[in-house]
Amino acid sequence: MPETPADRHRTVATIFTERVRGTADWDVPSPVAEWTARDVVRHLTTWFPGFLASGGVELPAGPSVDDDPVAAWEHQAAAVQALLDDPARADRTIANPHLGEMTVGGATDMIYTADVFMHTWDLARATGQDDRLDPGFCAALVEGMERMEEAIRSSGQFGARVPVPDDADAQTRLLGFIGRDPDWKP
Repeated sequence: MPETPADRHRTVATIFTERVRGTADWDVPSPVAEWTARDVVRHLTTWFPGFLASGGVELPAGPSVDDDPVAAWEHQAAAVQALLDDPARADRTIANPHLGEMTVGGATDMIYTADVFMHTWDLARATGQDDRLDPGFCAALVEGMERMEEAIRSSGQFGARVPVPDDADAQTRLLGFIGRDPDWKP
């Protein structure tokens, strides 16, 4: 996985974009309870602009996920990439009550790019596409999140841990940690 927040986002967003473009039915259920494929994209295109705005950073508004989920996602991915590719904006410090002070690039990398990465599995699994995730990034995420499990669980953003075998690969461990059944099928 690339080293910089901008490059990591570019890589993760490119793969998610491929899954978005490969989606034929936006109303199929996803592994996230009560979400469809469209809701996965809706989630990613709504929460992060609000997070940035709370720190005084605005992303340009894009198309509605209801009207065109592909255009909505592509607009957001391009806007976030432009933000990360601009050192003056990416290096700006923002404050968040949960994260403290961080650069825009650091906050984006830690919470948004990781979220896009994990939701890639949701969209791919819901729509019958390639759902393999980068094993190194899976391992890094699950190892980092396990150290903060109490805070993560109390946030309400992740479901209850799904038990997986002790010798499971990194992707399976990550999916179980975030409350996904690795064997889920539509």
